[in-house]
Amino acid sequence: MGMESWWSKFISVRSFILLLLNATHCFSPVQSQALGQVDECSALLQFKESFAINKSVSADPLAYPKVSFWKREGDGNRSNCCSWDGVECDEDSGHVVGLNLSSSCLYGSIYSSNTLFRLVHLQRLDLSDNHFNFSQIPSRFGHDLSSLTYLNLSNSLFSGQIPSEISKLSKLSTLDLSFNYQKADDGIPLKLTKANMRSLVQNLTTIKQLHLNWVEMYFTVPDILVNASSLTSLQLGDCELNGEFPVGIFHLPNLEVLDVNGNSNLTGYFPNFNKSNVFKKLNVGATNFSGMLPASMGNLHSLNFLDISWCHFYPLIPSSLGNLTQLNYLVMNSFNDVSKGKIGEFPSFVSNLTQLEFLDLSDNEISGQIPSWLMKLTQLTSLSLDDNNLQGPIPRSLFQLKNLEYLSLSGNNLSGLVEFDQFSKLKKLKGLDLSNNMLSVGITNDLSATLPKLQTLALGFCKLQGPLPIPPQSIRFYDVENNEYTGEISPLFCNFNYLQVLELSNNHLSGMIPKCLGNSSVLKILGLHNNFFNGYIPPICPSKTSLRIVDFSYNQLQGKLPRGVMNCTQLKVLNFANNQMSDIFPSWLGALPELRILILRSNGFHGVIGKPATKHEFPKLHIIDLSNNGFSGMLPSNYLEIWNSMKYVDENRATYYEVDTDVLGGHYYRSDYAMTIRGKGVELKYERIPYHLTLIDLSSNRFEGEIPEGPIGNLRGLVLLNLSNNYLTGHIPSSLGDLAALESLDLSQNQLSGRIPSNLAQLTFLEYFNVSHNHLSGPIPLGEQFDTFQEDSYEGNSGVVSGLIVGVIVGDIWTTKKHEWFVETFSRRRKPRGTRDRRGRRT
Repeated sequence: MGMESWWSKFISVRSFILLLLNATHCFSPVQSQALGQVDECSALLQFKESFAINKSVSADPLAYPKVSFWKREGDGNRSNCCSWDGVECDEDSGHVVGLNLSSSCLYGSIYSSNTLFRLVHLQRLDLSDNHFNFSQIPSRFGHDLSSLTYLNLSNSLFSGQIPSEISKLSKLSTLDLSFNYQKADDGIPLKLTKANMRSLVQNLTTIKQLHLNWVEMYFTVPDILVNASSLTSLQLGDCELNGEFPVGIFHLPNLEVLDVNGNSNLTGYFPNFNKSNVFKKLNVGATNFSGMLPASMGNLHSLNFLDISWCHFYPLIPSSLGNLTQLNYLVMNSFNDVSKGKIGEFPSFVSNLTQLEFLDLSDNEISGQIPSWLMKLTQLTSLSLDDNNLQGPIPRSLFQLKNLEYLSLSGNNLSGLVEFDQFSKLKKLKGLDLSNNMLSVGITNDLSATLPKLQTLALGFCKLQGPLPIPPQSIRFYDVENNEYTGEISPLFCNFNYLQVLELSNNHLSGMIPKCLGNSSVLKILGLHNNFFNGYIPPICPSKTSLRIVDFSYNQLQGKLPRGVMNCTQLKVLNFANNQMSDIFPSWLGALPELRILILRSNGFHGVIGKPATKHEFPKLHIIDLSNNGFSGMLPSNYLEIWNSMKYVDENRATYYEVDTDVLGGHYYRSDYAMTIRGKGVELKYERIPYHLTLIDLSSNRFEGEIPEGPIGNLRGLVLLNLSNNYLTGHIPSSLGDLAALESLDLSQNQLSGRIPSNLAQLTFLEYFNVSHNHLSGPIPLGEQFDTFQEDSYEGNSGVVSGLIVGVIVGDIWTTKKHEWFVETFSRRRKPRGTRDRRGRRT
């Protein structure tokens, strides 16, 4: 599982709140008791009626439905709408000039017929933090609301092309269309063409704040932006921008905020800065910026936010960065150039930055010990030094950082004994990660007295023994995997109402699994892999829950799969491998709309896999492993026909299975999922599962009959296919040659006959091929991958003519030059990655 840079989300949330405060200032209430125009008040009431109220759609915890209090009173030519919540009127004319419905729990679509567009005198409009159901932004915003100076449609799930008419709002000083998309949502992102971007910049001559984060652009940043001299804030994060960033933008005279983070194909470099620069926030994280950090960065005396993480800057850090004494946010994780240069020892310039609140230097191969001078950074609330080469003990001076709320030291070589009671000095601590070190942690059984506010605790690989410690009631994330804990899970774990992640894998825990764990309405990840739990599986999801991942594999569980799992409508991963279960194929799991991984390997499942009840079962299934069971009958061709998600090749090879959990009140922990499969002739352990990985393993059962030619050939997204050790007969289907993404094909130990189809040679990704111990005959296909396979791939087939076989595979480790995601590892690691969630916060 992977600890993410949640503090970057925190600062984004904080920026979002500041923006809302600015908006509130813009919408200051009218002092007089002006009455509104009747037609405009009527338009507002009709606007209200066009939406449903859903309190779950607004992210702001203080959100409330402002329109619920709108009621018509008064008569004649005036009405009372000027006193309604969120409405601002002109004192003299009574026209509605401001409408602030941010975080108002509005749900529904905005169409061009909406009565909002009758408010033609509007100057300030804020509809942020609602849910507009992926509707397009109507062009009437530009046609009818020409007096607008402030327009904020952020965080409200609009989608589609931004209309060119927006550029007609020539009086705008603020335009915010950011954060309108998330991969998990059913819509498409907002999009902007290069021509419309140029029109925006050309026509909005007084624009000060231009915020377009998450708007898909797919073009180079227009040079015309270097002429936007009125800009104070330019935010273009995660916009799929490419090419070289115009260096002249850094010299805009009034620019205080520049954010282009997350544009991985955007190149650029920092210019020389002079003392006239007024930057307060500079964020180029997760871009392709490179070169040297200029010493002149020390001239940015007003800078309070700097993110240069995940770039390719040369790791020679100028000491002048120590002049940035106003910095309260510094992120330099994964800070290296293309030649893999290293920072070396802990950068000393940080000691001057006494106003720092957030410091992230993770994943930099920093060596040496944690410096004792960190105690000078008394304002620190978040410190992340994970995934470095830090050695030695945790310095006692660290426990003097009284404001610390989050501390991550995972993935280093820290050693020595740490008594958990020492952390009791950090009264505000909410998150602690000491995992993957060489520490010995002395920990009490009850953590409530030591850290009563603790919400996140990660102590994997900390040599912990004894009974499982009981965290405080505030716990949201509890990960103590890969230790030596013994005994049973205490029933006190049933009382944790906020627990979202419980990861107890790879310990020596035993006994029955408490029934309550499957009942939680907030638990998202339940990992009990590789322990000694026994007895029957407790009820899971007796009612609707939030579970995404359930992993009970490698235990001693018995009985049948609980039917309550049908209620886990958000479940993505279900793994019961290597237990002692006895059941027929749970076809009812096909109703789960989000299930992508189903692993029931090495149990006592049995019987014939029949026909699906509908054509829509298992709609998102990508990985199914039923190997080493007692299934019989024909291969489930009817299921193979409807596994539509396996029929396409996912080209997005940079994405992995992960679950976001809100573990610190708006600050997220991103959890990867690990699993073990049998593929390419060896046991493969994935520390992270590629989102595109598609796998079918039906090996070591009692399936018989022929391999279905048509259904199997349509699964063109398949990467691994294992049908070995069954009783299959007939020919090898030539349609297997259509599986262009296939990397591993194992048909060994069956009763197949005939020739090996020659078109299998066109499978250019094929790295493992085994048809041994069948009744095959004829020549071995030559060329491409078949020139690399060993003779034991064909042994036990007396009729096969050995062709030219060259190449040697050393040992049993297979690698691939094409797909870097194939890793063989026996541990999980945490690695922060720059990503985004629906509400616009960086992780």
